[in-house]
Amino acid sequence: MARPRKFDDDEVIDRAMDAFWTNGYFNTSPAQLAAATGIGKGSLYNAFTSKRDLFDRALTRYDMLGVEFAEQHLSKPVGTREAIAGFLRSLIEADLAGPVRRGCLAVNTSVELAAQDPEIQRAVQRMQEHTITALADRIARGRRDGDVDPDVDPRAYAEFLMNTIVGLRVMAKTNDAPMLHRIIDSALAGL
Repeated sequence: MARPRKFDDDEVIDRAMDAFWTNGYFNTSPAQLAAATGIGKGSLYNAFTSKRDLFDRALTRYDMLGVEFAEQHLSKPVGTREAIAGFLRSLIEADLAGPVRRGCLAVNTSVELAAQDPEIQRAVQRMQEHTITALADRIARGRRDGDVDPDVDPRAYAEFLMNTIVGLRVMAKTNDAPMLHRIIDSALAGL
């Protein structure tokens, strides 16, 4: 008879996500995962089958948290530029506030794994698509409300902003807030 689990899957996934986010997939050892989660390697692999399964679940969790974060910022009852600026500034402020400047787990994963792993490539594209869709919806709303130029293509501008987000998250690893804020201001000037 199997013993009942004495841990919460979501909490374990969150802790594993932090380990992967800080170290990368390949540089996170099973011992590091056990230490980060507080669960023995055997129990960890019994619960999640493999390091890759745990990583996939961590990416799914990161995506869900990202969707919630975007919704929280982009649904605010303010102008479109202000809502998007708040979203972008909050992303980089979180990056700058940590003890280690980790950037974005999706961007880091794309750089580390996407070229050799089609499943990872698709997972990162799904995450990016969620952000692009949220941005495009907010820009389209801004066009309807009259605070975005009617000639702006919401999808194309959202794709441009997604590219800007990726760049900001990488640059936040080595640059200061004033420079990153200037980039955000420049990116939003076309709205």
